[in-house]
Amino acid sequence: MTAETSSQSGDFDLGKLLAGRAAERYELHARHLNHQLPRMLHTIGFDKYYERAEGAYFWDAEGNDYLDMLAGFGVMGLGRHHPVVRKALHDVLDASLADLTRFDCQPLPGLLAEQLLTHSPHLDRVFFGNSGTEAVETALKFARYATGKPRVLYCAHAFHGLTTGSLSVNGESGFRDGFAPLLPDTAVPLGDLDALERELRKGDVAGLIVEPIQGKGVHEPPPGYLRAAQDLLHRHKALLIADEVQTGLGRTGDFYAYQHESGVEPDLVCVAKALSGGYVPVGATLGRDWIFKKVYSSMDRVLVHSASFGANAQAMAAGLAVLSVMENEQIVANARAMGEELKSRLAALVDKYELLSEVRGRGLMIGIEFGRPKSLKLRSRWTMLQAARKGLFAQMVVVPLLQRHRILTQVSGDHLEVIKLIPPLIIGERDVDRFVDAFTDVMDDAHNGGGLMWDFGKTLVKQAVANR
Repeated sequence: MTAETSSQSGDFDLGKLLAGRAAERYELHARHLNHQLPRMLHTIGFDKYYERAEGAYFWDAEGNDYLDMLAGFGVMGLGRHHPVVRKALHDVLDASLADLTRFDCQPLPGLLAEQLLTHSPHLDRVFFGNSGTEAVETALKFARYATGKPRVLYCAHAFHGLTTGSLSVNGESGFRDGFAPLLPDTAVPLGDLDALERELRKGDVAGLIVEPIQGKGVHEPPPGYLRAAQDLLHRHKALLIADEVQTGLGRTGDFYAYQHESGVEPDLVCVAKALSGGYVPVGATLGRDWIFKKVYSSMDRVLVHSASFGANAQAMAAGLAVLSVMENEQIVANARAMGEELKSRLAALVDKYELLSEVRGRGLMIGIEFGRPKSLKLRSRWTMLQAARKGLFAQMVVVPLLQRHRILTQVSGDHLEVIKLIPPLIIGERDVDRFVDAFTDVMDDAHNGGGLMWDFGKTLVKQAVANR
């Protein structure tokens, strides 16, 4: 490094930059990024100024703590700034590795693949990309090439990502509208084996991609569905693709959610989110040996599918550290135990609150669904909200959880009266107590029929009508 370069690089001070400009965060987003994001956050009162984070908590400038029950949509499986992951990243930066030369084989990708495959003994190889949607794109390409068939089936209401290929297997029209033409893929109802078999009989299906538990609404297929679907697919020389981007790495109380059902061995598995440790984007597509060997069938095809930043050293180090922490700190067992406690305590409230319809899910992936109440006074207010826009009541619950109890949650999807809880997998009984107490308080307020909660509901109604 020359003296001139050293002088120039010394001019950059990240701490000084943040100290001087952090207060402009919402204005900067409104001016230069997605302008609707700050508008939405201002409308629902989520325009907070978080200053730091650790584990399952944020803190604002006044030192108030906020319990995170969202985990960055599942990215923060180990919470924020886990010391083991943080040290691994310091170590890999300090090592000054010859990373991403493109024409060598660095050790870290092989080591991370080896560790991932120990949790997937029927699978043989791994492709590393940069995100969940890229992991899905890889699976779609590999399935089509390996089978020689063009169509991939997906389940209604599925979410597999937002790039064009993964959008083609996205079951929500709100995400797809205006982006056609997409790939020639077909939706089948989750759990409907007859519909699956009808499509398979056409002979052009490469595979079925399925979330073992759907993120939108937190819906599980019927018991035995995945195994029966696998058998049907293999009978028709098609593949089972498990999208474990959100459900994998312990979220549901097993390493993968498909492992809750005996005998299920997907041909391709997509993971991402929690593998990053919350630091470095990473995605992985695991598959059977014959699929990889068909895609990479000769030296001429060695780069037929690749990613410029795939398998970079920082991502690989973060992934290795995550898997080490999961084993050493028994993260999967904690997710199972805390999930069972949280779900059972919330389910016990269904008979107490007429606005509370169902509590479902596995591990620390829990859906809380609200429904039409019986009493006349509550029913009239519920009807008012539903007429304006479905999903407003769930948003009415989310807001006081944050404003009154400093707990971050969010609705499970557009036009759904469901809150999805996907907290860091490290939460303990104290955090469960805090959430259940806060949720009980908010539901008490909703059933009393007055107060700030319903006033906020009127604000949401006005906003929904104005947006039509």
